Amino acid sequence: MLKRFEVKNFKSFKDNLIFDLSKTKNYAFNENCIKNGICNNAIIYGMNGSGKSNLGLAIFDIIGHASDSFSPYDLYSDNYVYAGAGLKLNDRVVEFKYVFEFEKVEVIYSYSKISADHLVSENLTIDGAIFVDIDRSKTVNKNKRTTKAVINFKGTESLNKDIENDSLSILMYLKSNANLDKRTKVNKIFYQMINFIDGMLYFRSLSDNKFIGTHVSNQKSIVLDIIERDKIEDFESFLNKVGIKCKLIKHLNDICFDIEGVPVSFFDIASSGTKALALFYFWISRISEEKINFLFIDEFDAFYHYELSKEIVEMLKKQNIQIVLTTHNTSIMTNDLMRPDCYFVIHNQQINSLPYLTEKELRFAHNLEKLYRASAFDSNDNDSE
Repeated sequence: MLKRFEVKNFKSFKDNLIFDLSKTKNYAFNENCIKNGICNNAIIYGMNGSGKSNLGLAIFDIIGHASDSFSPYDLYSDNYVYAGAGLKLNDRVVEFKYVFEFEKVEVIYSYSKISADHLVSENLTIDGAIFVDIDRSKTVNKNKRTTKAVINFKGTESLNKDIENDSLSILMYLKSNANLDKRTKVNKIFYQMINFIDGMLYFRSLSDNKFIGTHVSNQKSIVLDIIERDKIEDFESFLNKVGIKCKLIKHLNDICFDIEGVPVSFFDIASSGTKALALFYFWISRISEEKINFLFIDEFDAFYHYELSKEIVEMLKKQNIQIVLTTHNTSIMTNDLMRPDCYFVIHNQQINSLPYLTEKELRFAHNLEKLYRASAFDSNDNDSE
């Protein structure tokens, strides 16, 4: 699981932003939202321009160099470095830090970049011991631009550690060139981290099917995908379950509403919300087959009625994966749905869950939405334990 994430100098984030999913409380309700002391279901709020989308892009930066999964360069490469960073090279280094936990073992992967596809440094520790370390700013051979990497996994003693490619992560280098014995616990944990990264998925609940992660083609048509996978009846059942009463049929290689025997193309007359549901179905129906384990949906309910938003959250909570959502919809900020330590607010380069934004002891009976609208959680300086 992702336990903690930090980013600095990326897009709108000048200072170090810390997204800590392990700062949970001992609430005796909605306990399934927490797993092994880590927030398993999180919803992020924030004003327009506060950085919700950029946080998602920052978390998924790792896909571009440490996974074979789909990573569209144009989605996050523009304005990659914080605009006010200055002109000196040292000032323009973007820093990332991921803290994972697998089988109660903490794994920390830190790296820095000067652009979306140019790594400067990498460091990987497992249970406090260093297993990967490289600083490409300190080259061994100036002509070949090679850098000596520290790789301490058992079984990599004869592996070439002179690294030339600054767009290739040591993680991918090991994945492609080393066959580590998975019977060794450290090696097993390493592969669990690699599998977790490969199973990360980001998408936006908007009309354009922009996403990061998995191996699905970016050009995949939602309609053709549902037809090819013989999922029309399942899609119809899904729509009916969330309140869109309809009958769907295949007609001329298209999905159509059957309106009293007359076929009408689904995307010709579907509302924005129904189209957003089609996109959501496209992904939710393949979570198990794509082996998704971490899901980030930006503006997940941009076109939904508030009751539908709750239904979607309940549906996602049933998936056996870690989920982070962003929204402006305060009607779902309720203890009936989740719990205070699972609702986060991003503001002024900081992100904290509700219990750490107020001195009030939050309980099940509290109306979180009312408190939020009354500015009870505006103090981002309150970071007490």
